[in-house]
Amino acid sequence: MTDNTEPRGNLWKAHRVRAGSHFWEGNDPPADPGVHRKQVEPWLAALLQAEHVNLLVGSGLTTTIARLAEVPAVDMKVSAFDCDLADAVDLAASKSAERCGRGKPNLEDQIRAARELIIGMRIVSGASGGGELATRAGELLNSWEKVLDERLRSLMNAILAAERGIASAAGPAGKDPNRIRRLLGSFLLTFASRAASRERLHIFTTNYDRVAEYGCDLLGLRVLDRFVGRLEPVFQASRLGVDLHYNPPGIRGEPRYLEGVVRLTKLHGSVDWRQDRPTDGQSRIVRSALPFGAPEEHPSLPKHPRDGLIVYPNPAKDIETLEYPYAELFRDFAAAACQPNAVLVSYGYGFGDDHINRVVRDMLSIPSTHLAILSYDDASGRIPRFCDAVGRDDQITLLLGSHFGDLATLVERYLPKPAIDQTTWRMVELVNRRTLREGGAATGRSPDNPAGFPE
Repeated sequence: MTDNTEPRGNLWKAHRVRAGSHFWEGNDPPADPGVHRKQVEPWLAALLQAEHVNLLVGSGLTTTIARLAEVPAVDMKVSAFDCDLADAVDLAASKSAERCGRGKPNLEDQIRAARELIIGMRIVSGASGGGELATRAGELLNSWEKVLDERLRSLMNAILAAERGIASAAGPAGKDPNRIRRLLGSFLLTFASRAASRERLHIFTTNYDRVAEYGCDLLGLRVLDRFVGRLEPVFQASRLGVDLHYNPPGIRGEPRYLEGVVRLTKLHGSVDWRQDRPTDGQSRIVRSALPFGAPEEHPSLPKHPRDGLIVYPNPAKDIETLEYPYAELFRDFAAAACQPNAVLVSYGYGFGDDHINRVVRDMLSIPSTHLAILSYDDASGRIPRFCDAVGRDDQITLLLGSHFGDLATLVERYLPKPAIDQTTWRMVELVNRRTLREGGAATGRSPDNPAGFPE
């Protein structure tokens, strides 16, 4: 039995669904998922018909795909630095995580604090007349740069190892390759299947891996991002509305938008992004020719990750949008989300980055916007805290818990059909006309079938 009365307070149970007026929660998975499907699937289908649809993907997507491939996901837990002042770095990482509302620090917080220390040591060691203090700072600088390089290289290798495992499991020699391809492809295609006359789906991801790009390649989707060039794509600050068109047969001078096109923005960079300084001395961001799941000895990997690898925000996340290239990336996110009739769907994002949450809060200040949160759990209480702080329940759809957030269950039971589906609507109209001719109900609707879909 469905309970449409939502309790107040932030003590949420393990499973929770809220889709329009439909609400249910429980500590155990639902006994009859079909009851929720009748409400959730048409609700999500209606949301995805909005003028602007954006998909925010967090580490949960990669973790789910890695679990299906039976390979370990990237571990973002903190680990001790074997260097002087390591305690001070860990304390700074803990305070940073607390300010962001994340609670426990992760590897990002730890490395960001280490980079702050390195910047300080670089300033002190370069001071004229610094004496013994400058000498000591120089020694600490050398040791911390080596330690940071090792930590970043370990992370980079872990990301590539997860990619290799996913590619192998989804390849011909995989145990069940079609399942991984189908689930990842169906998930992305649900959101990407928009009529070409509507604005393109914009995918935003905080992940450093290329699982989203891998899924787009499987589907044959054409990805538009800020990189321009073929041999060595370069990140461009100019945000031009370049799109893809085609000329229908027999029609001249009337180009149409091409289907199967998405936009992609990696908010925290990527494992294949590099900071490059060509002969003119101007710094630029390029995308290297790094294959999906490349081996650890691949020549495109940087010798010193701390200098060339663009996978972490700048030391202070609150001011990172002032720095290049993150200013452009977050400007795209804010421009896409904070506009009327926009829908943002998040999957696997734990609401632990305040600079992203701030944009989402601003988006919900526009009454015609909507946020759909799909998650395997409540992210250690961060999702309930965010929803309670925003206080706009009517603009937030929830599918939380190990049942609703499981990728296979989500794709097979709750997400709308991944297609530009005019055929179903024509079929519904035809069935309704036949029902009317035969003396039945004019619409074919019933309390159990409010949309009038044929049983």
